[in-house]
Amino acid sequence: MHVTQKRPPEIELWGGLECTINRVGDEYLDQLEFCGHYKRGVYDINLIATLGVKMLRYPILWEKSIQSPDEHWSFVKTNLNQLHKHGITPIAGLVHHGSGPKHASFFDGSFENGLAAYAKKVAEKFPWLEYYTPVNEPLTTARFCGLYGHWYPHGKEDYTFYKILLSECKAIVMAMEAVRSVNPTAKLIQTEDLAKCYSTPLLSYQAYFENQRRWLSYDLLCGRVNREHYMWNELIKAGIKEEEILYFTNNPCVPHIAGFNYYITSERFLSEHLSHFPEHYHGSNAFHRYADVAIDLVQMEEPCGPALLLEEAWEHLHLPLAITECHLNGCCENQVEWINYLLHASKTLKRDGVDIRALTIWALFGSYGWNSLVTKPYGHYETGVFDVSSGFPQPTPLAKAIQELIKYKEHGRKLRAAS
Repeated sequence: MHVTQKRPPEIELWGGLECTINRVGDEYLDQLEFCGHYKRGVYDINLIATLGVKMLRYPILWEKSIQSPDEHWSFVKTNLNQLHKHGITPIAGLVHHGSGPKHASFFDGSFENGLAAYAKKVAEKFPWLEYYTPVNEPLTTARFCGLYGHWYPHGKEDYTFYKILLSECKAIVMAMEAVRSVNPTAKLIQTEDLAKCYSTPLLSYQAYFENQRRWLSYDLLCGRVNREHYMWNELIKAGIKEEEILYFTNNPCVPHIAGFNYYITSERFLSEHLSHFPEHYHGSNAFHRYADVAIDLVQMEEPCGPALLLEEAWEHLHLPLAITECHLNGCCENQVEWINYLLHASKTLKRDGVDIRALTIWALFGSYGWNSLVTKPYGHYETGVFDVSSGFPQPTPLAKAIQELIKYKEHGRKLRAAS
């Protein structure tokens, strides 16, 4: 008797807007302001609908609600209604690389309590919202805010980094608790950088540490960080109190989907051969000086790439996965090639039994200043699916390619750049 094997569901294509509001000193840098979304609103939603995506990472940002509350809620309501009209399900993002309004602090509980109160308000105003990302990429944000000094509060020490990370993760737990008091079926779609570190033999200890640390936000949320966890002693050594860590073991908030954002810079290589690399890549730890570079600058001799990293994420978490940001700065042909690269990796893993649900076309209206890590207003513009460099969004050839891929996905087509 011949049994027809059931094909796994296709990888869905989602969409997302680059919506960072980060603080540098006393200045807030708002990507949606830079790209003009606040002025266009519904027009942008209608453009997105032409792509055919049925899930959209959409910002309902806490900081914006403080700056102009009446305008904020009116704008959000109008755009959410328009998404609903087009049959697009939003994933509500509440903080995207931010540190919250000026009254919020990572160090006294006001960030966590404030975000929870805001999340409940969002749920009360829009009780039908099902999917939430309360804090985007907490580990990356904590590194930029607390370890590298790029963003407020501009910390450069382990204690500040870990304190910020724990505050963000606790805010996620409390925000989802608040949302579920209104909508018990609400689901957490968490996001984090899909990272890995490689190195020369001398620096293998540093690479090992960073490869353990990369899971910390997820392990905290899943309640896995106990006294046997690799990062326990690191947290304690940095000055974090036991009860701060054990909060998560007592209050786990396991994501419905574990989202990972993959960029060309997500995989890093560490080398003590400083003369081989430009000075701006040079850094150090307490023992060695070394260069920290993206792997495209070195000749890799070991397996790497998104398929390997997604498989490692699956083995570590055993949760449904999604690529929640897929973007490359470059011409349309290279952007298409990048999407196909990640889509092929995702489909291969899905055939092998990895539960991977979606790939998110990111930065639909492009992004500003990421070449300088968003440390100044506007900055270099990277084109998205729609090009807003003229002041008004124009579909790029990538838009047509995505339309075709979504329309014909059941035939297994690759994405092709439209002429």
